[in-house]
Amino acid sequence: MAEKPIAKVTKTLDQWRNELTPDQFYVTRQHGTERPFTGPYLNEKREGTYLCVSCGNPLFDSGTKYDSGSGWPSFYSPLDLQSVSEHEDVSMFMRRTEVRCASCEAHLGHVFPDGPNPTGLRYCMNGTALKLKAKDGDGEKE
Repeated sequence: MAEKPIAKVTKTLDQWRNELTPDQFYVTRQHGTERPFTGPYLNEKREGTYLCVSCGNPLFDSGTKYDSGSGWPSFYSPLDLQSVSEHEDVSMFMRRTEVRCASCEAHLGHVFPDGPNPTGLRYCMNGTALKLKAKDGDGEKE
């Protein structure tokens, strides 16, 4: 059975600016990075699904989250390979793989090949780009 394609969300920068906080806009629309150890969800332990803060696309399951020591929430796998897209990033005099939301193209963070089993990957995400839909009924934390 073929997987359902991700619905694309397209808005102007002014629309995004009106819907997001200044920090969320900076990270997701201007490809910014929150300072390490300062963003939400770094020490979050609740079970649930991490969604794109911009469009609500499900991105990561809490079961794949781990403490990488990097200062950002890290996951060893996306919820679904179609939920994120990867792009070459040669900014800051480095060659990295940028991770974006496949639905709205929000910048989420980067993926590195130094993660734990079973994938060996570290999806190092900006907590500001995420919102948690917790299983415990506490709702979403933004």
